[in-house]
Amino acid sequence: MSTGNREYKDSLFSSYFNDKTRIIELYNAITGADYPPTANVEFTTIENVLFKERLNDIAFMIEGRLVVLIEHMSYVSEVIPLRMLIYICEILMGFMPKRALYGRKQKPIPTPEFFVIYNGSEKREEKEVLRLSDAFICKKDEPSLELKVPVYSIANGQGRELLGHSTALSHYAFFVSRVNDNLNKGATPENALDEAIHHCIENDIMKAYLTVNNAEVRRMLSYEWNEDIYREVLRDEGRKEGRKEGEKKGRMEGRMEGERKRSLEVARNMKADGNPVDKIAQYTGLSEEAIKTLGS
Repeated sequence: MSTGNREYKDSLFSSYFNDKTRIIELYNAITGADYPPTANVEFTTIENVLFKERLNDIAFMIEGRLVVLIEHMSYVSEVIPLRMLIYICEILMGFMPKRALYGRKQKPIPTPEFFVIYNGSEKREEKEVLRLSDAFICKKDEPSLELKVPVYSIANGQGRELLGHSTALSHYAFFVSRVNDNLNKGATPENALDEAIHHCIENDIMKAYLTVNNAEVRRMLSYEWNEDIYREVLRDEGRKEGRKEGEKKGRMEGRMEGERKRSLEVARNMKADGNPVDKIAQYTGLSEEAIKTLGS
């Protein structure tokens, strides 16, 4: 099996749930299974083309099942089933030598399962299923190849039943919501995080994790905010369709100015954390010259 790429950056989701007790509880909550805390769990990450900069996925083995669990905080892409197909093929290739693929006897492989947790601002169904066959050019009632990905929304007050069965997921959702609420009230990212971390520790929410990983949480969320900027631009481009040219121009100018201000703020935080200039430029879209002058 391939080893993880050290250049990848864990997301808060993957870091927090890369824990045997939490992931078993979450898997039980999603599937209705009843695996005990002593169940055999093996985490795995691989080098692949899907997650270049940040790992927002968790891949793990549990009692003969190979589970791929992904969190999305900005939008849910309809390409997810295809990405999952590529991802699972790469993982399975690590379970056996290539020579085994040319043998006569069937080789047992773990049963794959796929799930997405949606924790963004878009209004979506509480549960939906994305299918690989939806992308097929020629539709068939029973396609020869199918891959289903259930998507569970825990955003906007949704997913109460799921959250009720997983304390870890409930606490995680509360923390993310607390940070976002602070940002929406006008707090700076630093102050939004400070308040959320302090509140959660005081109220025994993710307390052990936040106490030990305080600095790491800040670093991970700074990367996630950078990705949100990029995704927000993509969404805005989609919203432009059908609008009058004059309305689009005025709104885009204001939006671009807001995005630039936010990019500058994120760049300052990343620079203060010691990130290289070229990496900051990659995430924020700012020029290296502009980044070098920040804080000067």
